[in-house]
Amino acid sequence: QVQLVESGGGLVQPGGSLRLSCVASGSIFRVNAMGWYRQAPGKQRELVATITSSAMTNYADSVKGRFTISRDNAKNTVYLQMNNLKSEDTAVYYCNAGVSTGWSTSARSYWGQGTQVTVSS
Repeated sequence: QVQLVESGGGLVQPGGSLRLSCVASGSIFRVNAMGWYRQAPGKQRELVATITSSAMTNYADSVKGRFTISRDNAKNTVYLQMNNLKSEDTAVYYCNAGVSTGWSTSARSYWGQGTQVTVSS
């Protein structure tokens, strides 16, 4: 079994910063791409940023230039540095990872439980 645990959410004023972390643990053979998604009330879950095992990144247009995704492969951890936060960034942020649990096992997608980010004055 594989678990993803996020941390770092909270309440921040507009223009402020937060850093989210997500650690993958359990029966891990290899972690492939990792990413962050978010879901605001009444809206669908949307992609925020992804990063491959070789550190290639992809961002939603709405966060380019403000958010930075990174990872530590040795720790099976992905980070999301969020700067210049806006009220529209308020959402529950979910971590996602493609994980193989064995040499001959195909990777499957795992999700964390989510962490709330609220941007408000």
